[in-house]
Formats: sequence, structure tokens, C-alpha cells
Amino acid sequence: MSPESTKRMGYGNKTLKECTVLLCVATILLLAESRRVKQPRCPASCTCTKDNALCENIRSVPHSFPPDVFSLSFLKSGFTEITGGSFLHSPALHLLLFTANTFDSIDEDAFLGLPHLEYLFIENNKIASISKYAFRGLKAVIHLSLAYNNLGTLPKDVFKGMDALVKVDLKGNNLECDCKLKWLVEWIHTTNAMVDQIPCSGPPLFQGKLINDLVPESFDCITAEFASYQPLMFESISVESFTFGMDTFVVFAQPFTGTCSFLEWDHVETVFRAYDSIQSTSTVVCKPMVIDNQLFIFVAQLFGGSHIYKRDISANKFIKIQDIDILKIRKPNDIETFLIDGESFFVIADSSKAGSTTVYKWNGYGFYSHQSLHLWYRDTDVEYLEISGKPHLILASSSQRPVVYQWSKSLKQFDRRTDIPEMEDVFAVKHFKVKNELFICLTRFIGDSKVMRWDGAMFKEVQTMPSRGSMVFQPVSIGNWQYAILGSDYSLTQVYQWDLKRGQFVHFQDLNIQAPRAFSLVSIDNREFLLASSFRGKTQIYEHLMIDLSNN
Repeated sequence: MSPESTKRMGYGNKTLKECTVLLCVATILLLAESRRVKQPRCPASCTCTKDNALCENIRSVPHSFPPDVFSLSFLKSGFTEITGGSFLHSPALHLLLFTANTFDSIDEDAFLGLPHLEYLFIENNKIASISKYAFRGLKAVIHLSLAYNNLGTLPKDVFKGMDALVKVDLKGNNLECDCKLKWLVEWIHTTNAMVDQIPCSGPPLFQGKLINDLVPESFDCITAEFASYQPLMFESISVESFTFGMDTFVVFAQPFTGTCSFLEWDHVETVFRAYDSIQSTSTVVCKPMVIDNQLFIFVAQLFGGSHIYKRDISANKFIKIQDIDILKIRKPNDIETFLIDGESFFVIADSSKAGSTTVYKWNGYGFYSHQSLHLWYRDTDVEYLEISGKPHLILASSSQRPVVYQWSKSLKQFDRRTDIPEMEDVFAVKHFKVKNELFICLTRFIGDSKVMRWDGAMFKEVQTMPSRGSMVFQPVSIGNWQYAILGSDYSLTQVYQWDLKRGQFVHFQDLNIQAPRAFSLVSIDNREFLLASSFRGKTQIYEHLMIDLSNN
């Protein structure tokens, strides 16, 4: 290559380098200009200074502000809610204020993307609801004000994750100090933030009191319900539960098929399944009784006499061991079992004109007639109970007022003691206790069923319940809860719960059961089930579920 060629090549390389440098400079200038042009400007209807922005009378939240805006305020604006992600493009904000606006709700993640926000004022607006996750991500906020809005409650744990809070202002709202706000009381007692005094707008128990003065123990937030659990595809007229050999069973009397149907609990599938049956005729009661580790079933029939069966463990079946005197028991309607001084008895209420309600006693080999209580009264129900520690029977009859019998220790039999005045046409009687006080539920088919209390000398009326085709008024006790269930052939079954302060039952729940005839409670695997026999529909099983209202 000649010297001149080499010289020309040098000039060419130099020119190429200069062009490259110029191109780079031009590119940088273009990028800088592009960035300068794309910088957000102050939105219309907003006034911006170097680090502040004020928006007034706007219809929606703008999605961009100059990057150096440090505080942002909204005044008298017309938007209806703060939607999620409204401030994702303003990450530098340290202060955000809303006042005298018309919006009434704040959605979840409304303030997402504001890692530096320290002051959030949402005051004098119309907020009625806030999402549980409205303040999610606001880890740097030290001062939060929701003062003077329309808040009646706050979602549980709405302040979760806001660990930097120093001050919270909730005054000027209409907060209901009910179970939904129990969490706030707990939070106030555990947070390091200062919370201004907040008066309760309700309920009446707390109205006018300060939330700050309440304690979690002030709230009674546990309630319950009977939830449908398992329908059984047969009709039944009575139901009993019992324990035998460490297992729990239930037995239903099915009059149309003439069967005592036994069910057992399946611990794996957690349902009641068929176990065994006793075939009979027009069965009305299948009453179990365990004596010296032997299981007896008293089967009451409308036709063909009534019988006693025993469970044969070796043969794994029920065998009939005895007939019940058909001359005394012609039309059985109810059976009760009981113990007196260690001796086993059962009594059958007979509802025929020619029959006699009769007490039977176990003698170690069989059951024999111990006492006939009276003739010709057409008894429909018998209830065993203790009054002042002494055994008693109450007989309900279609032809006289309920009669109270007391056990005589010297005569070893029941003597008539008194009757219950002004209670004609009572179909059945069941008893229960509340704080050692004795009460009875008296069922009338049409008219008023009643709750009565023993005052030491007689039963006195406490409460009346309208009855419309009622054949069962069953008290049921579950833990500290006392219920009474009033069945109806013409309407919904009413479940009542005992109110300790009122000393009466209050309406609790309705159950849809066709022609209910009996209820029984069974406890299995720390669960409570209510079994409901139905004379004209599916027999039902309900589970008693505990509900913590403070978690809703």
C-alpha cells in the first residue's frame, strides 16, 4: 500500500469515528427530549406547585401527576369511589388528603403503590363502606384519619400490616359497637397507635359508651344454628338415642312399615348408617333401656300387642323375650324409663278407654306389672322427673288436666299428688332445668302451648306459645344453651332459645319439617345432632353449629 493510500484510509477512519460520536450525541439528545416531553403535567381542575397538588370538583381520580409532587389533596370532588390502584403512578406521595367529597366507598388496594405515604386523611366525606384490603401495602403510614364519615362498622383487620401507625382518628362516625366491631376493641388494646375517643352509636347496651373503654369480654358473640345435615328417606313417629357397648345408636319407630329402625354413626363417612331393625306392626314407640350391660327395647304397637326385645350379643340380633299384658295396654302412646333407688322401671301411657297406664319393674329376669295408675282417662303422654329430689310422674290426658304423681318410699309406688289447673287438653309434657329451677313444656294441638315453672308448691305459668297443629314441644339442652322446639302440622316448626335475662324463651330459628312428632339429641365425636321424626315426610337430622359473629 502506498503512503498516500495509507493517509486516505486514516482520514476515512477519523471521519467514521466523528460520525459515530455525532450519532451517539444525537441519540442522547433525542432520548432526553423524549423524556422531557413525556413528563406528566398537572391534570386539569388541579393546581400544582413544585411539590403539592390540589384537585377540586373533579369527576374521577387522575392517574398521573408530576413526579416531584409530595402531597396531593382532593376537595369537593364528584367521584363515587376510590378504585384499586388509583395512585400507582404517584409513588412519591408522602401525604394524601380527601375532604368534603361525595364518594362513599373505598375498594381493595385503593392505595397500592405508595411505599412512602405517611399521612392519609379521608375526612368529611360520605364513606359508608371500606374494603378489608383497602389499606393493603401502606406500611409507612403513621397518621390515618377516617373522621366524620358515614361508617357504621369497619371490616375485621382493616389496619393489618400498618405497623407504623402512631395516630388513628375515627371520630364523627356512627359506629355500631356490636360483634362485627369486637376486633377493633381488641386492636385498640394491643396497638401502639393512639386512637381518639370514639362513642358507640349502638346497640342499646353500649349506646353512648366509648369504644376505647370496652373490653373484648364485653361482647357475647357466640351464636348457633341447626343446619340440615342428613335427610333419611322414611317417615317416623318417635326417635330415641342411646349408648350401648361404647357405641352410640338411634332408633326410629316407623308406623307404616311396622319397623324399629336402628342407625349407628359411621366415624369414617361421618353419617348415620343402617345398623339393624325389629319388625313389628303399627309401631309407635321403640324405647331402649340398658340394665346391667343388657340392652332391652320396649316396642309399643297399636295392634297385635306390645313386646320386649333383648339384644343377643352372641347372635348379633334382637330376640323377643316377653309380651306386655294386652288387657292393660291396649293403645300405647308413650313409654318412659327411669331408675328409683337403683331399681329399673318403665311406664306405658295408654290412650284407650279400656286400657290403664301401667308401671313395670325389672326383677332380674323379666318385667312385671308393678302399678296401674288409673283407668279410663285416655293418657297420651307420661313424663318422669324429680321434684325437690323426689321421683314424680306427670300424665297428660285428653280427658282431664295433667296429673302429678309422687313416689312413696314406704309404699314403693306412686300416689296422686295434684293436678295442673286450667290446662285441659294437654297432649304431652316435657321438663327441663335452668339454673336448678324446674320448668315444664305442655303441648296443645290447637290453642296455646305453655311453659310453666315449679314454685315449690305448684307449677305456675311463665309463657304461652301459639300452637297450630302441635304434637311436640320438646326442650333440648346443648352445653349452656337451652332450647325448646314447638312442632306444627300446619306451619314451620319454631325453635326457641332461653333468654336468661328475660326468664323466657325467645324465637331463635324456623325448621321446615312435615308433621314432626319427636326430637332427640345425640352427641358424637364432639358434635351435636338433632334428630327429628316426621310423620308425613322425610325424617331429618340437623347439626348444631356454633357461629362466632365477630368473624363475620
